[in-house]
This record gives sequence, C-alpha cells and structure tokens, in this order.
Amino acid sequence: MSDQQRTAGPYGSSHGTSYGPPFGNTYESNTSYNNPTSRQTVKFITAATIGISLLLLSGLIFTGTVISLIIATPLLVIFSPVLVPAAFVLFLVASGFLFSGGCGVVAVAVLSWIYKYLAANQPAGSDTLDYAKGYLADKARDVKERAKDYGNYAQGKIHEVTQGAY
Repeated sequence: MSDQQRTAGPYGSSHGTSYGPPFGNTYESNTSYNNPTSRQTVKFITAATIGISLLLLSGLIFTGTVISLIIATPLLVIFSPVLVPAAFVLFLVASGFLFSGGCGVVAVAVLSWIYKYLAANQPAGSDTLDYAKGYLADKARDVKERAKDYGNYAQGKIHEVTQGAY
C-alpha cells in the first residue's frame, strides 16, 4: 500500500478508503480533529480533576478501613464469645421480620385478588382459575362415576361368590 499515491485530502484516498471523520472533509471537522477546542480542554481537565479526587478519596477510605480493622481486631477477638451469638440472634430476628412482612404482603395481595374476583372485576389469572375449577369438577365427576361402577362391580362379584357358596 505504500507504493499507492493518494490524491484526495488528508482523510480520504482515491481508492475509496476513508481515514477521517464519517461525514465528509470540511474545515470544521479538520479543526475539531487536529486542534482541541478550549471546551474540550476544560472537559478533560474537569474529568481528570474529579477522577483524581475520587481516586484519592477511595484510597483514604481504604486506608481508614484497614487502620480501623487493625484497631478493632483485638476487641473482636476478646468479645467474640458475646458477639457471635448476638449476631446470630440478630440475623434470626431480622430474617423473621422479613419473612413475616413478606407473608403479610402476600396475604394482602391474595385478599385483594379474591375481592376483585368475587366482585366480578376479572383480575389477572381468573380465566385460568375458572378453567382449573371446571377441570377439577370434571375429574371429580369421573372419579365418582368410576367409584360407583367399581362398587357395583364389587357388589356383583360378592353376590356371585355368596350365591355359589349355597
């Protein structure tokens, strides 16, 4: 490629290859790529200042955390026979409150759904419930008929056995 000559400007070639901005070869695009404006410089300096400040702040926080852990470790070792059971109890209490709260929310949601269903507002899933209700009623009827048929069959067999015994 080094032996090919370029006849177009600095961003294009005579072979259709473009190296520059996607929207043509204008003076504004040339200057924005070659010479950063003062606005871009201010953006860069602001971003660099904020980034360095946050990096320093995270380093200070990390250092403080390590120092406090070094200071607190002997206290944690001394008080661990009390702290471990206390943490376990706090975990159980917190999980119990969360579980009971979740059950309460579910109960309110279910009662709301039942109220809407009984008020004939057709809440979400009521068509599925109606289908399941009909399906269960059909199966219950089938089971009842089979039990009745089996009972009649068993009664007939018992009658045959008792008739044959005399």
